[in-house]
Amino acid sequence: MPVGLPPRGGPLGRSRSRLSASSLTTFLRCQRQWLMGYQGGLQGPTRPSQLLGVLLEDAVCHLLMMHPPNVSSLESLETWAEQQIGPLVDDVLETGRSQWEDVLWKSDDDAWESVTSDTVRARLQGALSLFLHEVQDCYRQGGGPHLEARRRGDNPFSVREPSLSSTPQFPLPDKIPDVQMRRWQVEQRPTWQTAGCPIEWNEAWECARPWFKDPRVHQPQRLYHPEGWASGELDMVLRWDGRIRLVDIKSGSPSSVFAASLEHQLRFYAWLWHETHDGQTASGMEGWYLESAERVTFDAPSSDDIEGLSRLYMDVHRSMQAMAPDANVFPVSPTEACEGTAAGCGWCAVSSENDEVWHTPPQFSWLQSLAKLTPSAPYGPLGDLMGRVAVKGRLTGLWGPFPNHFGELVHGAMLVVGQQHIAVEESEPGAFPTLHDWAEQEISLQEALPGVWRDQARLYVDERSSIEPFSESSTDDVGHTRLGLLRTRGNVRGYVLSIQRRDGVRLDGKPWTMLSFMLWDGTHVAEVVAFGGSIQQRLLDVRPGDALGLIGAELGWRSGVLQLRIDSRKTRLEFA
Repeated sequence: MPVGLPPRGGPLGRSRSRLSASSLTTFLRCQRQWLMGYQGGLQGPTRPSQLLGVLLEDAVCHLLMMHPPNVSSLESLETWAEQQIGPLVDDVLETGRSQWEDVLWKSDDDAWESVTSDTVRARLQGALSLFLHEVQDCYRQGGGPHLEARRRGDNPFSVREPSLSSTPQFPLPDKIPDVQMRRWQVEQRPTWQTAGCPIEWNEAWECARPWFKDPRVHQPQRLYHPEGWASGELDMVLRWDGRIRLVDIKSGSPSSVFAASLEHQLRFYAWLWHETHDGQTASGMEGWYLESAERVTFDAPSSDDIEGLSRLYMDVHRSMQAMAPDANVFPVSPTEACEGTAAGCGWCAVSSENDEVWHTPPQFSWLQSLAKLTPSAPYGPLGDLMGRVAVKGRLTGLWGPFPNHFGELVHGAMLVVGQQHIAVEESEPGAFPTLHDWAEQEISLQEALPGVWRDQARLYVDERSSIEPFSESSTDDVGHTRLGLLRTRGNVRGYVLSIQRRDGVRLDGKPWTMLSFMLWDGTHVAEVVAFGGSIQQRLLDVRPGDALGLIGAELGWRSGVLQLRIDSRKTRLEFA
């Protein structure tokens, strides 16, 4: 299967604690770039290419989902396919323009105007020429080993390739109440010859069609490592000839500064395929560059290579987890910053000497013009917000796995001390699998993360947390914090360094909206988030460089990193 379900119930989407192809390649290019961007959440302004790449990929998928008529030649098939590109170009431009208008921080307000219909059309034609090469090979090989099965109406794969006449396959169909009631079938259907007849060109198109991410499916279509610490989302899987070839779609050309990461990315996918498909190895790996209509191929890792890759990726994953701080120091000294020469480097190259002499890439030179902030009541430094704590009490009231506020299935319990009690919950699914082993025991819980949810204090546990037996006769060398003194809110003030709004749909198809921005108090930077009704219009008007104060922001944690949350009922905002 090209898609799977995560172990331990979730999360189905991206997770900062999982190794992915993009986080791996970023880490290999520049470790501090990964720390600031992936773990910390500090991003740069959105560029048109970031929107265009996703829209082009969806357009390519829509093209390949179509069923061509019976034609007599490859030239006729190509003519038909090119006629379908025009409406797709219009859709890309219209959707892209709408999305660009909603971007809060743009590289240039007018940058989308550089995306023309000729640009989009040329790249879709590049994708078509790459796929028609597969169609031609398929035709020459008589349709491959699955032609007669397809003519009989049989599907040779457990997860079929998306097409306009097929029902989309959701990883979690039970989450969508009306999935069986929806009308997915369309009038356009494939045309097949009778058994034993020579193959026709339209049949070669149908047979050569790869599996790809179905644009009709809003749920993530990923592969998950059986142990849960890695995941990846393939663009395409070519399998018409009995082999498995993994393809990643790139909108640009092999001359891109990011092109060097392609082989690392594909090797990660090949390794993940092996780990999730009973040891099956990929036969090949390809990058399809749409701008130049070029196919770049690599040898896939052999069975003998997999063990070494497993060790490498596990070591990278452990290094990532070890680097994750409670709060990110910013700016760092010149010796800690990167050189800024790797593809994608930006914030990671910012440094300062004695808070006076700055070293910044040109796009962030505006940082030097911001006035130095001096904390004053009621505000305090981000670095003083309570991080990990140690508490003691009796663990009881076990529950779970139940969905947390991110919809992930986690285990929890209640920690009771006298008349006081507090919920203890895994920060992510499987983050602390032995929690229930300590039921009805007096314990010392160390390296726990204090937070709040729906006005109730809560403790989160993850891989860094630990539990030990505790009795009143024990020597308290740890320095336990009383439950009533746990800090779950903070008053902070700083400058906004980056901001973005994201919209999407949940697993059940219901929409969600999240606003996130990075707040910098001159010494540390932390992510601030607001969901749904807590997103005020004045927040949407904030831009990098603006000063903002938060009073009563909720303390939260995401993959062990501080995350402040705005509650419209409890958090007061002060705009400079």
